[in-house]
Amino acid sequence: MDISNYQGIIFDLDGTLLDTLTDLADATNRVLARHGFATHPAAAYRYFVGDGMRMLVERALPPEQRVAAVIDAVFLELHADYGENWAVATRPYAGVVELLAGLQQRGIVMSVLSNKPDEFTGIMVRKYFPDIPFKCIYGLSERVAKKPDPSGALRIATETGIKPEQTLYLGDTLVDMKTAVAAGMFSIGALWGFRDETELRAGGAKLLLQHPMQLFA
Repeated sequence: MDISNYQGIIFDLDGTLLDTLTDLADATNRVLARHGFATHPAAAYRYFVGDGMRMLVERALPPEQRVAAVIDAVFLELHADYGENWAVATRPYAGVVELLAGLQQRGIVMSVLSNKPDEFTGIMVRKYFPDIPFKCIYGLSERVAKKPDPSGALRIATETGIKPEQTLYLGDTLVDMKTAVAAGMFSIGALWGFRDETELRAGGAKLLLQHPMQLFA
């Protein structure tokens, strides 16, 4: 892959640009504990996240508690708790800031597409990457469908004026790879994130990176 053949790149957020696992796990565990439910080790949350906060709640709950009323109540509490505690341990992954700076220097148009609620996606990107001119920053909302639905990625292609085949897509989960493939974009798997090589290849990753700066190799 020659990066000079591409004009744009779309990033996932959690597990790709930001290591959010500890804050997500801690917030969810606090809410579970308040309800008297079992909590989970942080590593378990690698497989709970990726499909939106509501699905995170459903996966974290005991199987017999996965009913709408309980999911709704826990989701609302988690949204509030995480809203107060999302920046305790969250940090950009090593090499991400340098990657973004290098892409900016090369004139690559950058965007973010996450299954995290839209309000969190926006404030987190602006906090941790205030100097990066992302063209589009979209999280899950009524206007943007949940990945792997490719409509969010295709909307970004339309708004940036960059064809899907000229767009890179970098993410860390099966959902991200499926999104990229469905949108006709070049799929890149981030091995520093929450999932492993087997999952990323199964999703259709065309390239796997061990470190962000390998994109320029």
